[in-house]
Amino acid sequence: MNILFAASEAVPYSASGGLGEVAGSLPKAIAERGHNCAVVIPMYKSISDEMRIHMEFVANITVDVSWRKQYCGIFKAKKNGIVYYFIDNEYYFNRNGMYGFYDDCERFVFFARAVMEMLKHIGFKPDIISCNDWQTALIPVYYQLYYKYQQGYDRLKITFTIHNIEYQGKYGSEVLGEIMGIAPYNSGLLEYDGCMNMLKGAIETVDRIITVSPGYAKELLDPWYAHGLDRLLVTKQDKLTGILNGIDMDMYNPEIDPYIPENYNKDDFSGKEVCKKRLLEELGLESGDEPVIGIVTRIVKHKGIDLIRSMFEQILKNGVKFAVLGSGERIYEEFFIEMARRYPDRVSVTMEYNPERARRIYAGSDMFLMPSMSEPCGIAQMIAMRYGTIPIVRKTGGLKDTVRDNGGMNGNGFTFLTYNAGDMFDAICRAISDYENKPKWKELIRRAMYCDFSWEKSAKTYIDMFEEMICE
Repeated sequence: MNILFAASEAVPYSASGGLGEVAGSLPKAIAERGHNCAVVIPMYKSISDEMRIHMEFVANITVDVSWRKQYCGIFKAKKNGIVYYFIDNEYYFNRNGMYGFYDDCERFVFFARAVMEMLKHIGFKPDIISCNDWQTALIPVYYQLYYKYQQGYDRLKITFTIHNIEYQGKYGSEVLGEIMGIAPYNSGLLEYDGCMNMLKGAIETVDRIITVSPGYAKELLDPWYAHGLDRLLVTKQDKLTGILNGIDMDMYNPEIDPYIPENYNKDDFSGKEVCKKRLLEELGLESGDEPVIGIVTRIVKHKGIDLIRSMFEQILKNGVKFAVLGSGERIYEEFFIEMARRYPDRVSVTMEYNPERARRIYAGSDMFLMPSMSEPCGIAQMIAMRYGTIPIVRKTGGLKDTVRDNGGMNGNGFTFLTYNAGDMFDAICRAISDYENKPKWKELIRRAMYCDFSWEKSAKTYIDMFEEMICE
């Protein structure tokens, strides 16, 4: 099969979170099983000169953005056996940052149309296009309206993966004709609750809807989690499925990781103590055997930061230290900065995405806290367990699918059910209690490190689904 993955980011070229990780690692996993995979992403300013050196110019074309015709350059490069295509337009993508601009609607309308036009010029004819999140949601809409019956586009199947339904690409009705170039009589494909909703357009027009964990697929039928789209998704259950994300087990491997001070493995994890000691030194925290709780996340509400904030000082009274890394909403950033000022020997805060330090926090922490309000899949808890750091999570979405509570002595972490600060605190206290029993804690580390979070099983599920779609 030929499979094209369309995403707004993908490692190793650009990433701001889990989407970029998946868009980089899933194609690799499928390609290793004998299929031809390619990835297409925007050519962002942040892509380094060292990476650009290895890019090859393919073509330049013009792309319709409603009544405008915009320049589009197409470049490609090969990395880890995968061909990456890059959509270049300096007006749209030569900026500091990937998202959050006033014209994001127009930028990703251009990207979606460019992906469809690109297929005429790259010599790669996909059987499947795998679209990801709202930035690519218009690809299946444009295919349905303008390309389905064109020569060379026949028998193409399209999937759409919802990585986080909170972000839907919602805009006023004026964008339909002025930016998207879609006639009013087709507005029903996108119109939802009084606005143009790109995610709705994808759900209406794709062949399969995928979410990034089985648990999240069920939750999206619940108004609490679906951010208004539950009414639509309930009618599309026949094409909705949940497939758990994996992680790149080579990239996140404590046995060979060059960014941690001492390597170790699941059979001999004595090096983890060295990593903890060196992490405390790096972060300026007091030395000692007290448990270190790591937090590597976007500092936003749905990650459960309200729960952490309400119980933070109470948790500190139990003798723990915190290593926090991330950035996000200002109100939460200021809270963590204030805690680090009050407790400089116990709390470290890094308000930026620093991937090398993140690896050292994964390796040097004892516990990893993820009390998310919602978590479509989550890969941080998987990475933490890969490094022998025990997750403390709320049972939601992919966290529920990957973390088993240690109350029965055969779990790999600690869980709590309700979105409640007291329940989170109880889970943390149980973890601290088990930590003090060193033989018990070592067995828990071993169980966590023996968990298989590779793409092996999930990649096979994707392949089976793609093959089934082609035969339909």
